[in-house]
Amino acid sequence: MKEIVLEYELPVGEKLTIYRNRIMPCSEINSPGRISIVSGTHGDELEGQYICYELARRIALEPENLMGIVDIYPAINPFGIDMASKNSPLFNRDLNRSFPGSSSGDLIDRVTSGVVESVLGSDLCLDIHASDIFVREIPQVRLSEDFADNLLPFAKLTNADMIWMNATATVHESTLAHSLNILGVPTMVIEMGQGHQINKPYGDQIVDGIFNIMCELGMWMGTRPRTQLPAISSDGSVEFIRSEKAGIFIPLTEHNHFVKAGDIIGEIFDPFIGEKLMDVVSEQPGLLFTQRIYPVVSEGDLLARILTGAF
Repeated sequence: MKEIVLEYELPVGEKLTIYRNRIMPCSEINSPGRISIVSGTHGDELEGQYICYELARRIALEPENLMGIVDIYPAINPFGIDMASKNSPLFNRDLNRSFPGSSSGDLIDRVTSGVVESVLGSDLCLDIHASDIFVREIPQVRLSEDFADNLLPFAKLTNADMIWMNATATVHESTLAHSLNILGVPTMVIEMGQGHQINKPYGDQIVDGIFNIMCELGMWMGTRPRTQLPAISSDGSVEFIRSEKAGIFIPLTEHNHFVKAGDIIGEIFDPFIGEKLMDVVSEQPGLLFTQRIYPVVSEGDLLARILTGAF
């Protein structure tokens, strides 16, 4: 059922409206579980749009198997999605640096506060993101070390390719995930794909993981999807490969493939003089999980990330 989470009048007769789709079980259940899927925080990250669609579509095919409440928030930054903008056009602010917000603050603070208030009470929340237009990511769960003990059992069920646990010092406290975890709602960030794009196989992979989680929570009585166990970054480390030259980058290794130490994973060339400026080499073996897609690079730009030592 489509519900209005919050609505505010704007100048020139416009309204800011944020909706959720609440899917309820067919029969009365004494203590139904509740899972929330949040997407569209950044308007240029569209991978979550397909996940929201596909999750609702599959549930509608077998509504009798739903034993809990599924809340789907496809677009908590609707104007950003309309304009393909990462930030909210209202005050040009990043919503994911504006949580938990305040009901007595400015409009963005009231929006983020309203979203948090709406999600509170969920047994689990998945915050779906994509990368930007410059790099492509494999499906991964990102966790703060502060909440890893609580979230890791769920993260292993997501059917993602890897789990990346980040040190506390690198975590932004004003994100939706951090705010909800502090408030007692277990929340994981799932990131995949590329900005302005939808990768259907990645989306299908994560939707399978969501049904896997729902089966584990007793919220889904249908067939449990076959899923994989992700690699976990805490067992190893992550190698960041950055450009040492400005030029045009061409990847030479397939994304989501294992590389060996010394492998040439790409090259940078100068189109003006017809000269290769450098080979991009992996220093350690591991899984190539982040790959530069946008060819134009400056010195210091991220070209790749490799999960090392976890295999």
